[in-house]
Amino acid sequence: MSARPQKRSVTLKGHRTSVSLEDAFWHELKRLAAQRKMAINALVSEIDVARGTEIGLASAIRLHVLQALKDGQL
Repeated sequence: MSARPQKRSVTLKGHRTSVSLEDAFWHELKRLAAQRKMAINALVSEIDVARGTEIGLASAIRLHVLQALKDGQL
């Protein structure tokens, strides 16, 4: 696994955007989406809506994954 952020494309509100996350976060995000039986784009969309304007999308995803791990969801 690479410690350097990897840029991947996601679709939010019908538009493609890129998000840079470390491989470990991409891996856990994929696991969380699979566990919830949803596409990664759908999960990222949920995180995007919940984050508001005070935090960037990549940070919001990292915090969401961290919280899921702390809550025992992963």
